[in-house]
Amino acid sequence: MPVKSNDIVKFIESRPGRPLSAREIAEGLRISPSQRKKFYRLLESMAADGQVARLKGDRYALPRQPTLVTGTVSVHRDGYGFVSPRDGQGPDVFVPARFLREIMHGDEVVVRVERGGRPGKPEGRIVSVEKRAHSTLIGLYEPGRKFGSVHPADPRLNQPVFVPEGQELGAQAGQVVLVAIDAYPNEFRNAEGHIVQVLGDPSDPAVEILSIIHKHGLPQEFPAEVLAEASLLPEDVQPGDLEQRKDLRDLPFVTIDGETAKDFDDAVCLRREEGGTCRLWVAIADVGHYVKEGSVLDQEAYLRGTSVYFPGQVIPMLPERLSNGICSLNPQVDRLTLVAEMVFDAKARRQDSCFYPAVIRSRARLTYTEVHEMVEKQLAETIERYGELHPMLTEMLALSEDLTAMRRQRGSLDFDLPEAEIILGVRGEPENIIKAERNKAHRLIEEFMLAANEAVAFFLGQRDIPLLYRVHEPPDIAKLQAFQQFIAFFNYGLNLEAQGVDPRALQELLAQVEGKPEERTINQVLLRSMKQAFYSPENLGHFGLAADHYCHFTSPIRRYPDLQVHRVLRQALQSGGLPESQKKGLADALPEMGEHTSRTERRAMEAEREIVELKKCQFMAERVGEQYAGYITGVQPFGLFVELKEFFVEGLVHLTTLSDDFYTYEEDRHRLVGQYRRRIFQVGNEVEVQVKNVSVERREIDFVLVDLAVNPADSQEPPKGRRPQRKSKKR
Repeated sequence: MPVKSNDIVKFIESRPGRPLSAREIAEGLRISPSQRKKFYRLLESMAADGQVARLKGDRYALPRQPTLVTGTVSVHRDGYGFVSPRDGQGPDVFVPARFLREIMHGDEVVVRVERGGRPGKPEGRIVSVEKRAHSTLIGLYEPGRKFGSVHPADPRLNQPVFVPEGQELGAQAGQVVLVAIDAYPNEFRNAEGHIVQVLGDPSDPAVEILSIIHKHGLPQEFPAEVLAEASLLPEDVQPGDLEQRKDLRDLPFVTIDGETAKDFDDAVCLRREEGGTCRLWVAIADVGHYVKEGSVLDQEAYLRGTSVYFPGQVIPMLPERLSNGICSLNPQVDRLTLVAEMVFDAKARRQDSCFYPAVIRSRARLTYTEVHEMVEKQLAETIERYGELHPMLTEMLALSEDLTAMRRQRGSLDFDLPEAEIILGVRGEPENIIKAERNKAHRLIEEFMLAANEAVAFFLGQRDIPLLYRVHEPPDIAKLQAFQQFIAFFNYGLNLEAQGVDPRALQELLAQVEGKPEERTINQVLLRSMKQAFYSPENLGHFGLAADHYCHFTSPIRRYPDLQVHRVLRQALQSGGLPESQKKGLADALPEMGEHTSRTERRAMEAEREIVELKKCQFMAERVGEQYAGYITGVQPFGLFVELKEFFVEGLVHLTTLSDDFYTYEEDRHRLVGQYRRRIFQVGNEVEVQVKNVSVERREIDFVLVDLAVNPADSQEPPKGRRPQRKSKKR
């Protein structure tokens, strides 16, 4: 019987140890001498067709199957990129710049891994684009003869978009524009498009905000049909709304928020009872009563996923008629809520909890500052203004501190990473940048919200009701090992086990570094070692909070997952609970909802972070040449990060400006050491810096050390008779 190509493939496949000669294959398949010529011709034909690979020495093997990875490409401003696998499994694949001509940052692509590169660092080339990330781009318009061009504001989008004559919509040179892409780049040409909106002068604060909104694809104005549906909602609670609700209007609920807050979705009340127990009520705006599932309002809220907060501006998830009106727990008016009522013993352990719809009437709209003045500073004037509330607030502070101690005891991580507060002028320009103050009033509200979230998640989880959990997986052991090596330089230890780390060990470490010069750096490095929290129908626990059950329940005005939790909680409280058919429908819908809301959350965080960096750069751009005191917050092979004492701003002292010596980066100790004069730069060192340059476009601030500012910035001349060396050094 004549041999077939499949027989040859199966035989080679059965001998995976080494390539085989033609004779070995023939003998293994028992090819008779009379059939050898046909066999050899078939083998040659298979090699020509690529079914088998002919190797050196006329040996044959199966062709190596290329490894294909599907994921999202991140392009560096210098042109090269990395593809992050879609499933999160495996390392990122490096893609050289020459293979990214047809690709734009953020595209979903298929990459073929062609060689391993360094161990664990695969390298490849992109073979196809699965999904384009951009249909429009924000950039600066530059006119030309026959073609104008738009240069993207995002430096990772490092190719201009050509705009044919007649498609520029009257844009002038240097203006910020929104360009729609008509043709994506290929091997022979750049992307082409037409301008759909001229935003204006890039120095206009309003234009800057619009640019970031467009860049991140954030929604702006609400569609007319959404506003029309919102306009039909009442401005006040109606008598019919009170049916089947507990009346808690006699309880002294209060809201506690920042000075500039306009939407209040949580109110709290506390009563000390016999035996040292505390009864805490956390009332959350009953948004689901007004935003019906499947309505136009609901669809728009789901699309947005979350509110986005910029300095002096908010892009709300819900129209103002709801977020600042009927759903906001404003003082001295009736409001509909869902309440988590919890009882804690003297050690802040939750003994009981129940949940129900209610109507409340907030006694006061308090600020963090006012509560701080009453319970910490004991300011008589503020106490007199809110005299009847002062005893309750004092009891609230005591419970919150006990809750904090209880959480820390079980291993909950509290990162001390202060945020920047941008003080804006009348035109939206930054007038000052300070470290946002955090006091015990902030902690008080945070603890109560955490307690309510945890209680709701436990209640629903025990009843096997599908919901979106807020999950945070334990960190990878490899990242923990790197963190362990990092803190060893600061003389701190961390015990690791095969399965990872006990969060209580990390909490103990954070307590040890509190108040030390290296505190912020260690907090930042540990945070980067953690995985990102996300929404999931699977209860994976919350490592950072050391909680077995956790969800988001307390902010339905600004987060869609909270609204979903409200809905299932209401259904679970009804007689009979959720039928199995409804549970199955929820279980089918929640995975996509979790992925979508996690994406919108990340989008909002990136936009909020960028606007803060923009404002910092604008603020420092007016201060080029000025000198400030600061301290080193980070050391990298390319330079030093320095935070100013006067303003909450960080900039880079580039290695090339350290012109008094040749500096070696000691990776294990995270410091730079001069080779000849032995000057050392490490975290916590106080330095004097001069603002050298600010790039608003790249969001970069460059400093130079004052004692080296007179030296050439782009060269290092070694002491006479010494040969220059420049390398990183591992010890």
